[in-house]
This record gives sequence, C-alpha cells and structure tokens, in this order.
Amino acid sequence: MPEFRQNKATKEWVILAPERGKRPSDFINTEDKKESTQTDKKKCPFCPGNEDQTDKPTLVIPSKGDWQVRVVPNKYAALQPNLATTRTWVGSFLAAKGFGIAEVIIEHPDHNLTLALMELDEVGNVLRAYRERQKEISKNDKINLVTIFRNHGKRAGTSLGHPHSQIIATPIVPPHVRYPMEKAVLHYDKLGTCVFCDMIDEEIRQEERIITNSDNFVALCPFAARSPFETRIYSKKHMPSFVAIDDEEIMELAWVLREVLGKLYYGLNNPNYNYIIRSAPIGDEDTRYLHWYMVIIPKITIPAGFEIGSGIYINTIAPEESARFLRDTKTK
Repeated sequence: MPEFRQNKATKEWVILAPERGKRPSDFINTEDKKESTQTDKKKCPFCPGNEDQTDKPTLVIPSKGDWQVRVVPNKYAALQPNLATTRTWVGSFLAAKGFGIAEVIIEHPDHNLTLALMELDEVGNVLRAYRERQKEISKNDKINLVTIFRNHGKRAGTSLGHPHSQIIATPIVPPHVRYPMEKAVLHYDKLGTCVFCDMIDEEIRQEERIITNSDNFVALCPFAARSPFETRIYSKKHMPSFVAIDDEEIMELAWVLREVLGKLYYGLNNPNYNYIIRSAPIGDEDTRYLHWYMVIIPKITIPAGFEIGSGIYINTIAPEESARFLRDTKTK
C-alpha cells in the first residue's frame, strides 16, 4: 500500500510505493568495475608525479614526506575568488559576480582506490582535510556557506576517476539550504529543542532504519527517504557545524563512513553516489536549532515528471528495507 511520509525537519513529503515490486537486489549496479590503465594514470593530474599539473596546494597531509591527501584549487571552477560580491540590478532582475572558492580534495595517491576500500586512518585524513579547509575558508568575510561534497561515478557527475572530493564556498545561502533552517527555527521556538536531535532520538528508539550505531554517531535510512538507500550519518551530540568535530570523533566518523560506503560498495556493486556534508552557514555555528550531518544518495533512480513538478519524491523501496539490506551486507 502506498504511503505519504513527512520529513520531520524540512516538512517535505515523499511517497513510498513498494507495491511497484522493487527489491533491494533490483538496485545492484550492473556496470563493470573498470580499472584505470597505466596510460590513464600518466595523464591524471591527481596522481603522484603529476603535482605540477595542479595549482599550489592549500593543504597537504602529512605536511612532510610523501603526501596522503592534497587539497588544491579547482582549475575548472565555476566560481572565482578574485571577484566582488556586490549584488546588481539588471532591470528588475538581481545578479552578482561569480565570486566563490572552489577546491579539490585529492583523497589518496592510489588512482584506483575509493573511500570504501581505504584504511581507517586514510579515511580519517580525508575528513581531517575537510575540517581544516572549512575552518580556514570560513575566515573569509565574503563567504557565508561552505559545501563539502563527493561525486562518485559518472552518473553522480564525476569527470576524473582518481578518488577526490570537492569544496565550494559561496557568499550566498540559497533557499534550498535556508528553508530547512527556517523550519528548524520554528520547531525550536515551539518546543525548545533541536528538531534534528529529536529526529535522531526517535530513529534510535524505533531502531528499524538504523544501519550502524557507534558511541557518537548513527547511520540510518531516514523515515522519509526520498530515494532507495538514501543514508544519513548524524552526530548524536548536538553540533551545528562540522568544524566542531574533534580528532577522536573524526576517527569514529571515519569508521562509520567507511562502514556505510563499504556496505554500498559490496551490497550494490559499487554504485554511483553523491554525498554532502550539511553544515551550518558561517555565523550560525553555535545555534541551538541546527545540526550538521552527512547525506549519501546512491544514483540508482532518476527523478521523473511528477517529482520535478510536485517536489514530492516517489521511493519504490521502504527505508526499513534499505536499512535491513545494508545492515545484513558484510564488508571485507
């Protein structure tokens, strides 16, 4: 039987339609896992020995010796850091120069490795690079939002196979980000609690959508998941901004993230996916109503006319079933 479900934080609705007959195994990636050739590696600007093909790094881990993680300016960025942020009118339309900061996090020297298969300390280094660059970029008084994301696979929008993530920082906080914040404020004003903390507590109480649970983090398929295997990783501790995470928590998060990505890798045969860190805009890092989290979205369905027209997504597999499948998937 189809069912409407509402996202507690954003108030957005989704439709669960499991009667369409989709099973978890129906979403397993059928594309071949193609390894890059040596020629590809020679041409790859992110591989060791090709460092002169990128701009000067903004961060290197470790700082001495052979690098494990390099963060470099994005050569093909849609935004540029040397422009003004002043809004201007074009008739009755509003515009602004394309100011912004765009960087690439090169996650590992190995061209063929992915986060799901890295060592725990290597995943920790990637998360540490995220935190340090977000901290530093946030000092720029023109920046109001830092978005950290990863595109894995062509369907997710990646153009280079070498494992990497991206950071894009903008002077604008768009409605897509601002709207859930406004809903969180209303929840706090009404009940005096963080809507995300309340949602996490309820998910843990119900248990059936939990994938993995550690001391400080929980990974789950949310009650109102918009698509199959959509996964969220939340800090159990109220924490509006990702930059507040400490070194010990970084390693715990690294374990949870690798575990989830590993389950997707082995359970769905290395699917294309996007993940995003949703963190408070600059200036809101200490609020009582915001809560940072990671969202992982496997690219195994395509929004169609109804989704685009209504904003209501149809999910053909219940999040309880997605979570059960991932819980039962073994990682190596």
